[in-house]
Amino acid sequence: MIRSSEAQGDHSQIMHEGMIISFTLVEFMQFESLKIKSYDTFILIVISLLFFSCSSEKAKSVVFGFLPILTWLPSYPLKQYLFGDIVSGISTGVMQLPQGLAYAMLAAVPPVFGLYSSFYPVLLYTFFGTSKHISIGTFAVISLMIGGVAVREAPDSMFAVNGTNASQVVDFEARDARRVEVVVALTTLVGIIQLVLGLLRFGFLAIYLTEPLVRGFTTAAAVHVSVSQIKYLLGVHTARFNGPLSVVYSLDAVFRNIASTNVVTLIIGLVCTVFLYFIKDLNERFKKKLPIPIPGEIIVIVSTGISYGMVMSENYGVEVVGKIPTGLLPPKIPDFSVFPNLFPDAFAISVVGFSIAISLAKTFALKHGYSVDGNQELIALGLCNFMSSFFHTFVVTASMSRSLVQESTGGHTEIAGLLASILVLLVVVAIGFVFQPLPTTVLAAIIMVNLLGMFKQMKDIPALWRTSKIELAIWLVSFFASVLLGLDYGLVVAMGFAILTSFVLFLKAEECSGIKIFQSNTSIYFANSDLYVSALKAKVRPNA
Repeated sequence: MIRSSEAQGDHSQIMHEGMIISFTLVEFMQFESLKIKSYDTFILIVISLLFFSCSSEKAKSVVFGFLPILTWLPSYPLKQYLFGDIVSGISTGVMQLPQGLAYAMLAAVPPVFGLYSSFYPVLLYTFFGTSKHISIGTFAVISLMIGGVAVREAPDSMFAVNGTNASQVVDFEARDARRVEVVVALTTLVGIIQLVLGLLRFGFLAIYLTEPLVRGFTTAAAVHVSVSQIKYLLGVHTARFNGPLSVVYSLDAVFRNIASTNVVTLIIGLVCTVFLYFIKDLNERFKKKLPIPIPGEIIVIVSTGISYGMVMSENYGVEVVGKIPTGLLPPKIPDFSVFPNLFPDAFAISVVGFSIAISLAKTFALKHGYSVDGNQELIALGLCNFMSSFFHTFVVTASMSRSLVQESTGGHTEIAGLLASILVLLVVVAIGFVFQPLPTTVLAAIIMVNLLGMFKQMKDIPALWRTSKIELAIWLVSFFASVLLGLDYGLVVAMGFAILTSFVLFLKAEECSGIKIFQSNTSIYFANSDLYVSALKAKVRPNA
């Protein structure tokens, strides 16, 4: 039996099976030199060493690093922060609800799973995250990538049954159930990958996703998302395409069926789009005068009552959200058998999700004078996705629009996110059924208007033309590759091109005697200038 471990100079001693084993670190690394009979005993000795050599201060540091909430919650300034966090939490929660429903459509799962994904991960991030201002939850780019995997693994053709007129119809209930299983398994795998990368200190991974690459990629994703929502705005039924040239195939399918446009659906969609754009512009123009943003998305969802009263689904053929079960589903173990097929997609989604979250987190941290831990953020996202997947959620990351609302409405800490998740929970448990008659064209309008910020990234092109032709090339390659080849292949091509440009520039570099040249691998602006200056000082004065 292993009783204790203690240091004697350069030697360590362990009491094992009645005898004292004394060894140096070098001898310990050479397993045979200790004359231990089994690897089981060796493992026990390793665990014993770790346990007894860990001081209380070190243990406390590890626990506090893993659970950042323990560092700030005991000293939470109730009077100064609570009101702002409450207002911010309610405002963010109000946005979480319609976006959760809408982005579930992108993920190719029933809308209620978007609400689950707006509750569990947000709750968990409160305990494990280090950013005080980002809003974790559903996000358009990630949801679209998830939906592509779900459609590929569970296409309509797998669930075709004979109709009454000898034609093939789809068993939508069976199809949706299988897609949920695939998406949940994908979320579990993404969580595992992010968690492992975080534990291995791979938080620096986001460095290789440069700003032009990410902005070109997310702009391309906005194109994919917009094209995928046209059919909902028009009320036409087309297949969902995935892979290279999916944008072209989707547009072709819409134009082929445009004669079957549902006029009522189109009118509702256009009215909601114009109204939401007007409210968004109003909030932007008067953000300094408005105490909280006008909740345009919730106002639009009032159409739920109108739709219910006019029985639009039955009288006008308007497609609605449909059944939303009240309450939470019991936990379920994911289907691990599909992991091998999902790994490449899971890795890409893991990296993209983390890069989006950490870039937003660092921006707010620099603005408000605190620091975020990249590795802990990776662990936090991994835990949010992994643990939540057992409760039927899909992959989450930070949302730019909700994070801006959470910060601008007075949010000071992760308490705002906690309150937002509680608001979502109340809706799911008590009044989820009120969303059932909501037209899907309304959700499509919400998605389209929320993409405006991404489309504004097109302004990068003239700016990069003036400042850096190489970064412009990376932006354009990332954009066009992702639009034409799909988000998964596009990301690989973009990263390969970015690495190639760095390699070519490195080969051309010549060192001048007596001169050291430092270059930032991205444009220097307010969000990264402090980091660059700190790194520069560390290189120039390493012992300062």
